[in-house]
Amino acid sequence: MASRAIKPGSLVTLPELQPSSEFFKEGASLRVTGKLQEYSVETAIAVIADQSATLKIDTQHLRELSFRVGSIFQFIGELHIQPNNEAILQARTGRNVDGIDLDLYHQSLQLVRQFQAEHMNRSTT
Repeated sequence: MASRAIKPGSLVTLPELQPSSEFFKEGASLRVTGKLQEYSVETAIAVIADQSATLKIDTQHLRELSFRVGSIFQFIGELHIQPNNEAILQARTGRNVDGIDLDLYHQSLQLVRQFQAEHMNRSTT
């Protein structure tokens, strides 16, 4: 019996998650971080924002996570693209990361990517 391995969530910022992005693919496993703008208990849909970008998060599988508008959350899950090209992340895990400096987080993410790119270049030469 073949088992489907759970893929790690690729680190992506919400502004990067555009239809032209390499991350904007059906089923892509992503890790996103943003400030909670709204949350509906009835639909279990949260909306997070970072800079001017927003993303809907389906939180129906999350337990014991308290949603508070204005708090910063990080989610890992799979991206689903709707027919109107709207993205919704089906979260498999989430956590409150209040206190994180999002500007510093973006800077560290860029440094990690730069390091990984340099490491990959050294490995192939």
